[in-house]
Amino acid sequence: MALNDTLDFLRAWLRDPRGIGAVTPSGAALARLMTSHVSQLDGPVIELGPGTGALTRALLARGVPPHRLALIEADPHFAETLRRRYPQARILRMDAARLGDTESLFGHERACAVVSGLPLLSMPPGQVAAILQGVFEQQLSAGGMFYQFTYGMRCPLPAALLQQLNLQAHRVGSALLNLPPAAVYRISRLPDILIAA
Repeated sequence: MALNDTLDFLRAWLRDPRGIGAVTPSGAALARLMTSHVSQLDGPVIELGPGTGALTRALLARGVPPHRLALIEADPHFAETLRRRYPQARILRMDAARLGDTESLFGHERACAVVSGLPLLSMPPGQVAAILQGVFEQQLSAGGMFYQFTYGMRCPLPAALLQQLNLQAHRVGSALLNLPPAAVYRISRLPDILIAA
């Protein structure tokens, strides 16, 4: 399965390099780091850009029940693979920028975490802003966290956008054994005290 996933990922990258952002799926070290805090949270989880499901497998291994997992995947080939592999998960084939136009994915309950494998650095700024707005305004609970990895040297979200949306970024750690090495950031709402100051 790992070789097939790598070949599927490479084919997808050749079709749309800016939309995929990497030539191979996330490695085990990055998947562990991206999902390490999720088991401490209580609630459903949304994954953006799951691709072949490397982070999805890690989320399930952390104890997230499949029926409490929503996978948002724009690529039709990946979405079909995810449907076959995770029939109990909710799989939506859509652009994550449309999350603001979508009712809460879990009815009256909002997600406790969003885990993102999207290549934010290669996306247009307006699309990135729409994704973050949709996540924080429509999908995440008040204390919910957004986890994003990057192959870049700094947070993939511009400081001006974080300030505009009253968000803060904290570097969780690095997965040096990933190919290529990656850093993980946790994005959260600013505390009310800081917003009022």
